[in-house]
Amino acid sequence: MTPPPGRDRRARMLPAPSGTPTPAGTAPHAVVVGGGIAGLAAATALAERGVRVTVLERRPMLGGRLAGWPVDLRDGTRVTMSRGFHAFFRQYYNLRALLRRTDPDLGRLTALPDYPLRHSAGYRDGFARVPRTPPWNVLGFVARSPSFGVRDLLAMDARAALPLLDVRVPDVYERLDEVGAADFLAAIRFPPAAAHLAFEVFSRSFFVDPARLSAAELALMFHIYFLGSAEGLLFDVPNQPFPTALWDPLAHYLRDRGVDVRTDAVVEAIQPASPHRHRVATAGPELVCDAVVLALDTHGLRDLVAASPQVGDHDWRTRVAALRTAPPFVVSRLWLDRRVRSERPGFLGTSGYGPLDNVSVLERWEDEAARWARRTGGSVIELHAYAVPEGADRTAVQDHLLAQLRRLYPEIEHARVLDARHEWHADCPLFAVGGHRHRPTVHTPHPTLMLAGDLVRTDLPVALMERAATTGFLAANALLRRWGIRGHALWTVPRAGRSRTLRALARRW
Repeated sequence: MTPPPGRDRRARMLPAPSGTPTPAGTAPHAVVVGGGIAGLAAATALAERGVRVTVLERRPMLGGRLAGWPVDLRDGTRVTMSRGFHAFFRQYYNLRALLRRTDPDLGRLTALPDYPLRHSAGYRDGFARVPRTPPWNVLGFVARSPSFGVRDLLAMDARAALPLLDVRVPDVYERLDEVGAADFLAAIRFPPAAAHLAFEVFSRSFFVDPARLSAAELALMFHIYFLGSAEGLLFDVPNQPFPTALWDPLAHYLRDRGVDVRTDAVVEAIQPASPHRHRVATAGPELVCDAVVLALDTHGLRDLVAASPQVGDHDWRTRVAALRTAPPFVVSRLWLDRRVRSERPGFLGTSGYGPLDNVSVLERWEDEAARWARRTGGSVIELHAYAVPEGADRTAVQDHLLAQLRRLYPEIEHARVLDARHEWHADCPLFAVGGHRHRPTVHTPHPTLMLAGDLVRTDLPVALMERAATTGFLAANALLRRWGIRGHALWTVPRAGRSRTLRALARRW
């Protein structure tokens, strides 16, 4: 029996689809549109089974929303800029399996010691000393948390909260997708202090205000990261910039397996030539292939489908056109002339500090930032603001973030900003109330055209980067199954609540 990939003995394996190890005859040719996590997972899974693969990425670099690119600071230092901090949780089994292709021991990831949270009112929480396995993690959190105590736990509406204890996909969407996350927390009498500190920090990782987030996504999130998994809420981060740690090695790995990886490759339209053949129109020569995986963000998918009138049927095209993105967010990276105090954590989730959602001290884990900090005596700080109101004054938001940082870390109140970069984007999927049933799945009306990405609906307990990687593998497995080729086994956190008694109660009520 294959052992689980992490510490949770109840993690669930999805067996690999059966078939031949490689194509029996001429290898089929698949085009993967998009070079982010989902596209690279699909390309890897296909190439490892002998499929000819072409990856087309419209940007100059791979990585999608985890891409990195060089910038020159005012002092002449060349550094790598990105869209900011991402947590690689231990529950991300399939993403981590993708990274193990080039880093078997995950040595290019480093563990941060805690997931600390801080509210401006003085509440502080963390997870380093909380047991990892449910229900002991809940009891340990309640015992230590200043924002969620025993009285708060007893005051909750246990009956209304039962859906959190037996999260199953897609059942959770049928029960809770029409309810807003904030309304659900109010209904179960979740303590306000904990809601502001823990829930708001987590929910805004979906780049949306809690009032607009589906309660089903909230319940799934609690299941994945806390109530359903024994991996805990600790995470790793790349100890080098994203290209060096993740994507350059994976690009070499793919090319060694014959994958044609093309950047600056704009796809203009897709035209199904038959049920099993597709024409891919690019700015260069047209490609004719046996299958296509569309691993695009919301804007990219909508635009490509709109430009490809023969793709899909009316219902499918309507659902794609209806996809929406979350509000804008900004990542501000600052190079300061002095250091923050040594006890400041590498990452801190915040609430009550205006638009500031988290603070990262990059020299705590990234080698490039650490070299700059050692040479200059300064700090490299990154600030995130999620779900910024549409039309907000960007300069004012950036200034407000810096002001809140100085309030949070007063030792840098008079620090000079030697350089700054601000990344504004609005391309993350919106998981709005009632939106799940309209979201497209991996399969499309064409048997050899697949979708992948964190916007894609799947009946597995996955979210964020892990949803992107998992749907990439699922898209590849669907094609491999069709060609009679063996697929890839996948893993998820447990697909139901961990307590048989609580599962029975949840089903009853």
